[in-house]
Amino acid sequence: MDAVVNRLRDRAGTELPDSANDERPSREEAEAAVETLIRWAGDDPNREGLRDTPRRVADSYEEFFAGYDEDPHAILSRTFEEVEGYDDMVVLRDIEVISHCEHHMVPVIGKAHLAYMPNGKVVGISKLARVVDAFAKRLQTQETMTAQIADAIEQVLDARGVALIIDAEHQCMTTRGVKKPGVSTITTQFRGVFAEDKELERRFWEVVKG
Repeated sequence: MDAVVNRLRDRAGTELPDSANDERPSREEAEAAVETLIRWAGDDPNREGLRDTPRRVADSYEEFFAGYDEDPHAILSRTFEEVEGYDDMVVLRDIEVISHCEHHMVPVIGKAHLAYMPNGKVVGISKLARVVDAFAKRLQTQETMTAQIADAIEQVLDARGVALIIDAEHQCMTTRGVKKPGVSTITTQFRGVFAEDKELERRFWEVVKG
């Protein structure tokens, strides 16, 4: 059922039907689930060092997955039209990305580099970083997250173009399974004028590289 709820959230942004919200477990159920996992791992949740672990894990999950309670479209909704004719790209480099792999629920950590071409209006730069967080703080694949961020900026800002690069390390690959530390995954999206104009795309790459 949780997987169904998550898919509904992805499709609807953050607003869910009441029936889906009703399926969200209580805080007590979440902490009990952590206790079960501790026992399954082979330890005793009642020993001193683990007594508060279920509470701490639940607290952590509230932070890790806060994006489910954020509406990316609402974040971008306040824009400014007094731009004095500015019509070149707006770029944010090195936005920290902390997400979790939806297959193993372990961290995905990296950087996002983002640009958009205004179409007569701009948005506060902090809002762009918040949109990255709103999608990152969910159970994700990097490919889906990259497309979702680009979609939101393109649609809400009616941008003439969007460019996005995410470069991240997946702990499901570096700390388990094949155990290949230092390997990063790069995903990209080039929309509108960034897809049509290779010179503009080249400029974006140059800015990102510094």
